[in-house]
Amino acid sequence: MGWWMIVRIAGRALTRNKMRSFLTMLGIIIGVAAVITMVALGTGAQTSIQNSIAALGSNTITISAGSVTSGGVRTGAFGSSRLTVEDARAIAQHVHHLAAVTPLTQNGSQVVFQEQNWATNILGVNQDYQIIRNWSVASGRFLQEDDIRASAKVCVLGSVVADQLFPNQDPLGQTVRIGRVPVRVVGVLTSKGEASFGPSQDDVVVVPYSTAMRRLFNSTYLRNITASAASEDSVTPAVEEISRLLRERHRLGEKDEDDFTVRTQAEFAQTAAQSTQVFTMLLGGIASVSLLVGGIGIMNIMLVSVTERIREIGIRMALGARGSDILRQFLVEAMMLSLLGGVLGVALAWVLTEVGSRFMPMPLQISPGSVVLAFAFSAGVGIFFGLYPAVSASRLDPIQALRHE
Repeated sequence: MGWWMIVRIAGRALTRNKMRSFLTMLGIIIGVAAVITMVALGTGAQTSIQNSIAALGSNTITISAGSVTSGGVRTGAFGSSRLTVEDARAIAQHVHHLAAVTPLTQNGSQVVFQEQNWATNILGVNQDYQIIRNWSVASGRFLQEDDIRASAKVCVLGSVVADQLFPNQDPLGQTVRIGRVPVRVVGVLTSKGEASFGPSQDDVVVVPYSTAMRRLFNSTYLRNITASAASEDSVTPAVEEISRLLRERHRLGEKDEDDFTVRTQAEFAQTAAQSTQVFTMLLGGIASVSLLVGGIGIMNIMLVSVTERIREIGIRMALGARGSDILRQFLVEAMMLSLLGGVLGVALAWVLTEVGSRFMPMPLQISPGSVVLAFAFSAGVGIFFGLYPAVSASRLDPIQALRHE
């Protein structure tokens, strides 16, 4: 019996009971759609996080206060109080692979203007922060060197803060209160858009670091220094020079651990990629369980079909059909159920991702690999779970089958 004939016979057998065939395929449809959608969710999260990291600048280097050991106890990250403004100045002066350097101190605070108030993140930086972040101003100006030197009570608002405090007026020249300190608005930043994680990038108020440390937070040390390498090729030598310079300035011996941490955006991107890959694999693994459930449904319905068609099988064998023909017929039926379910599952996944992208802050991206994998897995499920019923049908005794009522 040829393959085309087997496919036609299998198709007629499946359309004989359309509702049962559809309900059998439903498990595969849901399983394939779940796998593709979950992988699309993980891929979209990964892309969104990578884009957010890239927006910070691919050449960005972050120097953070590290942990120290005091009385045999580790303080953890940012436990050291030895990272200072003088360190930032030394890095800017002596590390030759850098394009810009800024001290960075930050804290949360309430910002008030007349009847409006807004809790936001206060960043204390210098004029180089605009270069490092490649962040232009929508109106007014950014911080200047004179503002830093004079610890001027001025600020630049992120677009979110500007919209919240000044919904119907121009914020330039207005005075807002950060905590109890009045500061004058000299600029408004352009919108960077929503961040993939953490608060919005635009929900920020930028002030001179000297103002933040002396007038707002009363701090004498930094948690971070942010720098930008002159080029991507300069990142590695810059990191080495920064580490060597800070060890000399902090008078650390050869056996002493660093009391600071130097990280690059490439390291952040790699860490985020690894985390989201694990997240994507976890989601795909959980969703694939529904494919196995769908496969069990196929096996169940095929066993029922074999039982219902024992007499038909006996007649075919009596007319010359071999056991291999019967095996291929039932195996093709199982594969048709799984493959058609796979096609409908891919279509359902496309609809779900399109709808989900409209309501989620990140795009859901269907990768060709996930479609191929889900489709191949559904075909494998059809073969695996359809094999036992097909073998059972092919081994029936023709005489006993003809006698079956």
